Amino acid sequence: MSKIKEFVKNISPLNNRTEMPGILYILKVIIIFWFVKFGAEVICEGVVILLHFACGKNPLKGEIFDYSTITLITYYGYSLMIGIIIMYWKLFQKKSVSELGFTKKAGTCFIGAIIGAVLVLVSVVIIVITGAITYEGVFKSIDYVYILLMLGGFIFQGALEEVLCRGVVLQLLKEKTSVYVAIGISTLLFIIPHISKMTEESGGVLAFAIINLILISFIFSIITLYFKSIWPACGLHSIWNYVLYNILGLNLSGNDKKTAAVFNMKSNGNNILNGGIYGIEASVITAIVLATTLVIMTYSMRKRKVKL
Repeated sequence: MSKIKEFVKNISPLNNRTEMPGILYILKVIIIFWFVKFGAEVICEGVVILLHFACGKNPLKGEIFDYSTITLITYYGYSLMIGIIIMYWKLFQKKSVSELGFTKKAGTCFIGAIIGAVLVLVSVVIIVITGAITYEGVFKSIDYVYILLMLGGFIFQGALEEVLCRGVVLQLLKEKTSVYVAIGISTLLFIIPHISKMTEESGGVLAFAIINLILISFIFSIITLYFKSIWPACGLHSIWNYVLYNILGLNLSGNDKKTAAVFNMKSNGNNILNGGIYGIEASVITAIVLATTLVIMTYSMRKRKVKL
């Protein structure tokens, strides 16, 4: 009985114990990931429901805000989730915000943002050249206010995923395991929540959706370790999503809901060139761009003798 009690104490997410076998510690970090993710989601869902009631709507009767409004509420709500995770980090892990990855290198966020914009634009331009995506010009009526508001939303959305994967998971694991194990586990936990959005894909499109998730997760991890901060990963992640969805108007990780965008672009068919319904994140072209970027980053680190 005492061994079971000790086992439960070791893997509990409500303490900062680290003195245990490596496999057990990995299990503990995985539990911590789901604990803070689901915990923060439940709290935020409650806040959204209360917000509906406060605005005279009853979500229990199907009375909810329109898609654009609920999207903004959801994305800005991610800031609350980040706050909850940081609170957990301080109270239960007894660590500082800088140990989560939010170091004083906040300016590197812009480096990541530039890289993210370049990667998505290069991928899309090449796919357009192949004819798998059609460029139909600029929309005549553009909701610039909404598009600008979505930039703020995506900043929080990208940061949330990075706080969970490159913050909580990567930072905890690299202290007790090899950096390669830390990258591998953080990548696995990054992929799992995205799988539910791949239900309509199969074959090559599904394969490249998973391959690209692995590649981009490796890029997020390497840029985090290179700068010793999650700021650049946050910038890269947020701007990639924002440019793809609200600037180019293309599907984002399986989300094909139409939203305000600057450019009018459409996929032609469902194939491995454009990634089908899932979007360019399931494209073979994107895989080549990301793989090339990963090779360049790895070479750059070795040349500068930066150890992972």
